[in-house]
Amino acid sequence: MGCGYGIIRPIISLVSVPLSQRISGMSLHPHVITPVPEDTARVARAAFPKGHPYLTSRDALGTIFQDEDFTALFPAWGPPGLPPWRLALVTIMQFRENLADRQAAEAVCARIDWKYLLSLELTDY
Repeated sequence: MGCGYGIIRPIISLVSVPLSQRISGMSLHPHVITPVPEDTARVARAAFPKGHPYLTSRDALGTIFQDEDFTALFPAWGPPGLPPWRLALVTIMQFRENLADRQAAEAVCARIDWKYLLSLELTDY
C-alpha cells in the first residue's frame, strides 16, 4: 500500500501549488487532541526501550501546539482541514531530519516514533 494519502497528502498537494495560486478553502474546526493510542504507545515503547527524542518530547510537552494557535490562518467557511497542530509537527520533524515532502509522507506512514508524537493509530497513514 502506498503512502501519501491519509494525513500527509494535503501537505504534498499544498506545496505543489504556487503560492500565488493558493486559495484557502479549508476552515478550522478544532479537534480534541487525543492521547497517544494504546497500541501505538505499546509498540513505540517496545521499539525504543531506552527512549527516543520524539517519545520523550510528546511525554514531556504534549503536542506543543493546539488547533486554536492557528485560528488566524483559516477562513470561517469551508470544509474542515486536517488538524494544524499535526501538520506543524510534521513540518518541524521534516526540517529536523532534512526530509523531502515525499520522505516526510513516508515517515508518517512507516515510523512509530512519528506516529507516537502525532497521536496516530498504527494503521493511520
